[in-house]
Amino acid sequence: GLQPALDYPFKGNIDLARVEAVLKEQGHRIPFGMITVTNNTGGGQPVSMANIRAYAALLKKYDKPFIMDVCRFSENAMFIKMREPGYENTPIRDIVKEMFSYADGATMSAKKDGMVNIGGFIVLRSDEWMDAVRNGLIMMEGFPTYGGMAGRDLEALAVGLEEGMEEDYLRYRLRTAEYLGERLEAAGVGFVKPTGGHAVYIDAKTVLPNMPVQHYPAWALCNALYLEGGIRGVEIGSVMFGKRLDSGVETYHSMELVRLAFPRRMYTQSHFDYAAEVIAEVKEKAASIRGVKITKQPKFLRHFTCECAWV
Repeated sequence: GLQPALDYPFKGNIDLARVEAVLKEQGHRIPFGMITVTNNTGGGQPVSMANIRAYAALLKKYDKPFIMDVCRFSENAMFIKMREPGYENTPIRDIVKEMFSYADGATMSAKKDGMVNIGGFIVLRSDEWMDAVRNGLIMMEGFPTYGGMAGRDLEALAVGLEEGMEEDYLRYRLRTAEYLGERLEAAGVGFVKPTGGHAVYIDAKTVLPNMPVQHYPAWALCNALYLEGGIRGVEIGSVMFGKRLDSGVETYHSMELVRLAFPRRMYTQSHFDYAAEVIAEVKEKAASIRGVKITKQPKFLRHFTCECAWV
């Protein structure tokens, strides 16, 4: 999953051998195991059912609960249907049920495959865990019947979860990302392959090959896309995953990606044609794109609130 140009059907899979090595060495420090479907920071890449099943068995072997981040569960299910042998004729709802059957709990930001503008939920098999969550919920958010969400948002979420599993919608959505990927390929712009479910991830190193990582090429490309054509992306690179140590030394991420995430049921093909044209134009102007330096940053999660200046 760390090689953007490598085409593999399930680049969101977790490395089971590495997980087991960590569990053997540091298991006493690990309260639970988690997996994200699809893998957002790795390019919106799906996790296979076989990998989910094997990961669940591994965690059970070491007596660790298995929690899934399922905000894009239906897209992951569609990828399983399209790419994993044995699931070609399985309904999406049945694939979803099997995915969830392996987990001890799940968290979801419903703004993704819940098809709504706000909200989320947590589901747990353990009554003991659920009681603790309910008690905290009442103090901080609201009664468990609504969890701090407005009634209309709850109703919209109930509908959205159903509509988000419609296969025609899912095929259209995944094909949209694939289409933009084809346009970028034709323009010579590198991106994470194969295209993911909710976004296309541009490999900034292919657009700005001469920009040093110290100038944060993915952040610089985000700026250039917005200034050139009003396209808003998000950096998934060294600003997000790097950090400045107490010694003042900066660490950098292995990949410099720009995520172009697609709002659901919003844009038409002409919008993506426009985006592809802007990206191609920015690539032609690569030599004039300026990098940035961080002038102010918080101790944690700096990519949300840091301040930058041109180099």
